[in-house]
Amino acid sequence: MGSGEKNLLDFHLNNHHHHHIPKGYMAVTVGQGEEQQKFFIPVMYINHPLFMELLKEAEEEYGFDQKGPINIPCHVEEFRHVRGLIDREKSDHHHHILCFKV
Repeated sequence: MGSGEKNLLDFHLNNHHHHHIPKGYMAVTVGQGEEQQKFFIPVMYINHPLFMELLKEAEEEYGFDQKGPINIPCHVEEFRHVRGLIDREKSDHHHHILCFKV
């Protein structure tokens, strides 16, 4: 993906009027209160052990009856760290995975 395409994608993902979730991705919210941010993550994250731990935290905090996107109760920086570990592991296997902040 060229830098022009990435800038265009960033524009669309950051545009509050554009709520399209890219194919193969799902929306999650991370953090609580004013820290809370929305991310689009690849659905293949769901099967990763590190992400499963975050889902377990979400289930313990909120149960299974959440409305809207799954809310991950960790700090945004902790989520970014986990996301980076998963992305590096996937890129080591020659799969390029992006996680977009909205």
